Amino acid sequence: MPPSGAPGRRRRRVILVICSLSLFMTYVDSTILNVALPTIARQFHVGIADLQWVADAYLLVLSSFIMLIGSLADRIGRRRIFMTGLLLFSAGSLLCSVAPSVQLLIIFRMLQAIGGCMLTPVSLSILRQVFTDPAERAHALGIWSAIFGIGIATGPILGGVLVSGIGWRSVFWVNVPVGLGAFLLARTYVPESRAPTARRVDPAGQLLVILLLSSTTFAVIDGASLSWGSAAIVLAFSLGAVSLLLLVLIERSRIEPLIELHFFKSPTFSVAIGSAIACFLALSGFLFVNTLYLQEVRDDSAFTAGISLLPATVAIAASALVSGHLVARYGSRMPMVLAGLGIAAGAALLLGLKPSTPYALLILSYLLLGLGFGLINPPITNTAVTGMPPGQAGVASATVSTSRQVGSVLGIAIMGSLVTGASLGSGRLLASDASAFTASTHLVWILVIACGVACALAAALFTGPRGLRAAASIYEDTPATDTAAPTLTR
Repeated sequence: MPPSGAPGRRRRRVILVICSLSLFMTYVDSTILNVALPTIARQFHVGIADLQWVADAYLLVLSSFIMLIGSLADRIGRRRIFMTGLLLFSAGSLLCSVAPSVQLLIIFRMLQAIGGCMLTPVSLSILRQVFTDPAERAHALGIWSAIFGIGIATGPILGGVLVSGIGWRSVFWVNVPVGLGAFLLARTYVPESRAPTARRVDPAGQLLVILLLSSTTFAVIDGASLSWGSAAIVLAFSLGAVSLLLLVLIERSRIEPLIELHFFKSPTFSVAIGSAIACFLALSGFLFVNTLYLQEVRDDSAFTAGISLLPATVAIAASALVSGHLVARYGSRMPMVLAGLGIAAGAALLLGLKPSTPYALLILSYLLLGLGFGLINPPITNTAVTGMPPGQAGVASATVSTSRQVGSVLGIAIMGSLVTGASLGSGRLLASDASAFTASTHLVWILVIACGVACALAAALFTGPRGLRAAASIYEDTPATDTAAPTLTR
């Protein structure tokens, strides 16, 4: 039975729908935009670097602020932050749909991302507090997690239909009615909750994270166009290195740091973070570069490109559902190894990519990549919290979520720059030299293979019984924070 003051069963189900809608909206947005990027480039007459910023501006803000927003929600109220996020995401989407230039589109994407920061982690916290029965909570979180795959799978098809039938601006319209509908429901059904003891805000750590990510992203994206040896690029890389060094030094001395560096003493946690960065770097890079290949090299329409990606996105959705069961039965190591091998095998089939590569080979590659990307999510989170006291599990999960976003930022920045630097020196999306473009993508697939192999090897070596024992011994004397259930109010 739920504790006094907790929502009834019907209300809990509605809350699950609301939280799932918010997650669906954000994940659909991530893949629906990729299909629209070539059309955006043609309308605004911009090149790959500008498209990288359209995609990465959102991810950069998300990865910079997601942990801060989680702390603020615990402190001032999860319902309040969640509802604000729905409004900001909807408003940002509407502004993106009317952006008159690529520069304003990038700015509006950043506003959209501020709202996005308030949705995924906070909706998860809401579900954890509303569903107090362990079995019911596990079922609810399973449904919530499955939305990841469903959203990823829906985006390319929906994007292809909208871009081909209405235009690229319509891909942002989808978010507006969904966001406003979720907001109205949240006003009525979602109870307010706060953590009994919220973590302190770490302004120094937050500033250094922003400097590290933004300077490094700028250097990688604009290095090819500005020259890697130019003063601006060298300064940006230097600022990133200094920010990283200061971040490590400052975080080590704080009582409640933004990033818990002592977590990295655990081999399982380190593997989880590294795998999250590597696999989402591969996923975002694959989606970005492959969309350009399908539409600019093969001259597919947006709709055809969306259909072509269906094997990958359906495989992501299906394997994401299977992965949780594999983790529960066999532990994290097997699905992580399979995920890494699937990613590496799928990318290996693209090493000989040409403008005339048969669709049958593309479909097989996409299936293997999709299986790998779908399998990786549940074991990453499970591996990160292995051996930790319950009071530290939330911080560890938030760190993994941030790592996924960091990987996505780096994937678009690095892999887009590999293509730009290798075949499109002017930075313009010209498909006149299709062979040169596809040849340049071979560097991308080599990097994806390396990410997959690294993930599989790390999981095989460090997430077995020895790694689990090492993780447990590191945290056995760590005091857990207060995890008492917060008060729920309407």
